[in-house]
Amino acid sequence: MTSSPLHLVRPLSVCSWSLRPQSPVELADAVESVGLTAVQLDLVPLLEDSAWNDTASVLADRGIVLASGMVRMDGEDYASLEAIARTGGVRPDETWPANFERCRRSATLAASLGVDLVSFHAGFIPEDDSAERDRLLDRLRQVADAFADAGIAVALETGQETADTLVEALEALERPEVGVNFDPANMILYGMGDPVAALRALAPRVLQLHAKDAVPTETPGTWGREVPVGEGAVDWTALFEAAAGVPELRIAIEREAGDRRIAEIAQARERLESWGVRA
Repeated sequence: MTSSPLHLVRPLSVCSWSLRPQSPVELADAVESVGLTAVQLDLVPLLEDSAWNDTASVLADRGIVLASGMVRMDGEDYASLEAIARTGGVRPDETWPANFERCRRSATLAASLGVDLVSFHAGFIPEDDSAERDRLLDRLRQVADAFADAGIAVALETGQETADTLVEALEALERPEVGVNFDPANMILYGMGDPVAALRALAPRVLQLHAKDAVPTETPGTWGREVPVGEGAVDWTALFEAAAGVPELRIAIEREAGDRRIAEIAQARERLESWGVRA
């Protein structure tokens, strides 16, 4: 599918939350069952549930690498586009104090685990120079600095704004170490533009790519529909050609819909490998 192999700086991984594990052992079993040896780890269970205290040792004993981390913001509501626009990321005032503290704790945890990259949703970034946009950017600076103090890079996940808006926000942020977790399906699900054109625009700042696919909505103002990798509207040939402009790329398979996730993640791994993705 690609003219030459797409080489990654970390092994091809799977998002832990896509596997819906209830314990570190279940997580390790699921990662192995899809034929992978690396995971992007949701850090929040380790912060909030003692049952996850031995995650690092369980994964290490099974030879599973922590490719990156993720922090979920408290209070996010994905029931509709309107709901997530209102509640997503660090934008809401009512959840900001708790979410900043969660980010600080996540930075400390990630450093203790040897994780050097953590992604998260910033929340919908306003397009104009409003006070709300300035407030959001200030919060993102605080989060980025908290992770930087721990020696960890952060990546803002795409989809909730256009690539042009995100490029402008990254420039205004004045934190060159802040990068992008590029999710091509999110661009389609949120109706925020062509994934390939978006990746070209963001390539210099992309640190990780989520392998996820989707088809657009037929009803404006509603979600598109997530589908297995290779069965949606993402042009993977063109996307990987655009990814050649990414300085250091990681890929994590994400599947957030359906009841056949294990089988579909394994299928995504097989397809990605057949398309030339190499660790």
